[in-house]
Amino acid sequence: MSELTLNNGVIIPQLGFGVFQVPPEDTQRIVEDALAAGYRHIDTAAAYRNEAGVGAAIAASGIPRAEIFVTTKLRNGEQGRAQEAFQNSRKALGADFVDLYLIHWPVPSQGLYVQAWKELERLYANNQIRAIGVSNFLSQHLDSLLESAEVVPAVNQIELHPSYQQAELTAKCRSLDIAVEAYSPLGQGGDLNGSAVTAIARAHNATTAQVVLAWHLAAGNIVIPKSADPSRLRENFAASSLTLTDDELASITALESGARIGSDPAVASFSQL
Repeated sequence: MSELTLNNGVIIPQLGFGVFQVPPEDTQRIVEDALAAGYRHIDTAAAYRNEAGVGAAIAASGIPRAEIFVTTKLRNGEQGRAQEAFQNSRKALGADFVDLYLIHWPVPSQGLYVQAWKELERLYANNQIRAIGVSNFLSQHLDSLLESAEVVPAVNQIELHPSYQQAELTAKCRSLDIAVEAYSPLGQGGDLNGSAVTAIARAHNATTAQVVLAWHLAAGNIVIPKSADPSRLRENFAASSLTLTDDELASITALESGARIGSDPAVASFSQL
């Protein structure tokens, strides 16, 4: 499994497993399957309401906690009480610490994300979090944050897939030594059916999902696919051993259409409570 080094020296597995929209009652079983398949990076969030299932799966796995990288996120409606929200997440996970804690969305209409970042910096300084970062932050949000930040975010987790690559934002993050993490990395399945992807999959005797995930890994993205199907999550994990040619990578990059699937972070304002 390939790993990346974040800007504070913390090591993160590049291919992780996401539990967005995984029902709480199914989370433990599915995360146990992911851990058995070899994943050592699990991405959850308070808003997903399945942190407890993630924690239970880790405890049941028998794998030492230090060998599993856990990410969770601050809900939008709790940006004004980030300390309390973090402790609730930590307790739900049954963990003494969290490896990566993210502000889930900037919600600029609230005007609270800079304040929330200061609270994350305090938690980080107290060694309760190994790395802190953001999610869905656009260029203007990063600029506002960095005006007063003492700690540069380690990660910006954004919607990123072949048909929506956010090239300017990803380049800016990398210039600031902020790792880029892709959610919806397969375009929620929409990027798997194009002729370029299917042709590459046939050439490598691979799945189309493996091809797109290999493209992400080659680009240096952290990537967190999800699947409730044990065989599918094992197939996705095997993408780490797939190497594409430069021409194949370029043909996937050419799929850019500028079509966002999720909410626009410039205006998104839901509370997640």
